[in-house]
Amino acid sequence: MAIKKNQVLVPDHIYVPKHEIISKSDAEDVLKKYNCKPTELPLIFVNDPAILGLGVKPGDMIKITRVSSTAGESLYYRYVVEI
Repeated sequence: MAIKKNQVLVPDHIYVPKHEIISKSDAEDVLKKYNCKPTELPLIFVNDPAILGLGVKPGDMIKITRVSSTAGESLYYRYVVEI
């Protein structure tokens, strides 16, 4: 896909929180901590603009780190699925 002159890459935008793939062992730790199955987590589509370029595939787990002046740093997890 060609990038146009004025096009902004979503993952690089200042208002998009940091997204990263976590390892399978870290994903298992998260599931144990929250006592849930992967499909019980909020879902994120494999083609979501915020995770383009991460090389995600269905079944991966994404950690989202949000920073707020009032709440500090908050972690959120998403399970990657096909459309």
